[in-house]
Amino acid sequence: MDGIGAIILAAGESKRMGFPKMLLPFHGATMIENVIANVSESLVESALVVLGAEKDKLIEVIKKTTATWCYNYNYKEGMLSSVKCGFQNLSLDIKVVLVFQGDQPLITSDVINSLIESYKSSGKGIVIPVYNGKRGHPLLIDRKYSNDIEKLDTRDGLRSLAYKFSEDVLVVETECPGILRDFDTYKEYINEINQTE
Repeated sequence: MDGIGAIILAAGESKRMGFPKMLLPFHGATMIENVIANVSESLVESALVVLGAEKDKLIEVIKKTTATWCYNYNYKEGMLSSVKCGFQNLSLDIKVVLVFQGDQPLITSDVINSLIESYKSSGKGIVIPVYNGKRGHPLLIDRKYSNDIEKLDTRDGLRSLAYKFSEDVLVVETECPGILRDFDTYKEYINEINQTE
């Protein structure tokens, strides 16, 4: 056991989509199941899904997977509140965490593994994937930053951690555009489905 865990953020209200996007059909399953599957096929040893809106419906889906879940009572305060909730509920044996968004099902296990290997070989505490010069997800964060994450301002978000500790950041080039792709609107979702069918 290397102590590698994942936090999957699935607490949002999907306001721009109009209905729970994590439950949308995607490649033969739901969007959230695809994210969990990609994580489980990687070197990550355990996945924790942070829930908020539509908790009960999502729990029924998560039960079919190997992931566990926690509930963020403050989910309406934004994504950083879910990150904090995830870190607070991690198993004690987790030493490094990859933070995923639940609406990014196109991040491959190869990308995840490259971040983990880069973390192991570089000694850096924060590893970020890049595609075509743009930073994406997931962020890999050493558990040593748990207290610093707790102190982050909700308005700044998790990205501010990388700016605050820039000397401990490693950027990893990838060939996966999926690190930048999420689905905020129904049009974005339909466009993706039409491209892959």
